[in-house]
Amino acid sequence: MNDFKDIHIGEYIRIRVEETKVDLSRMIRFMKCTENDLREIYNSKSVDSLVLLRLSKILEYDFFRIYTQHLILYAPVEGRKNSSNKKGMVPQFRKNIYTKEMIDFFLEMIKSGEKTTSQIINDYRIPKTTLFKWIAKNP
Repeated sequence: MNDFKDIHIGEYIRIRVEETKVDLSRMIRFMKCTENDLREIYNSKSVDSLVLLRLSKILEYDFFRIYTQHLILYAPVEGRKNSSNKKGMVPQFRKNIYTKEMIDFFLEMIKSGEKTTSQIINDYRIPKTTLFKWIAKNP
């Protein structure tokens, strides 16, 4: 289900609720909502960020990372270059966050011959040393 291109966050939330087996009454109290509200969240393709933050806390899972993975994989390179040089009031982060699934995705493309290491470095802007560390750790 790791489709970082077309994210249906409600489905990820529903799956996490099932995995953690969080008591429904506890969820309702913590989220300050009704059971119907929770069902609506499960069916929603997008969720308000404050609601997502609360869900991340109670379900002990960073749902925002799903969107971060989308940005790493699909954000246009030109847009990132222009905005990264400007210093502003919004916090700047030094490193990208790569999940195990993403690392496996990149390594599988190399192993299958779908892309070369140079193509992955250029297409996804992954630092050369980072990619080669992954390759060394996953022969």
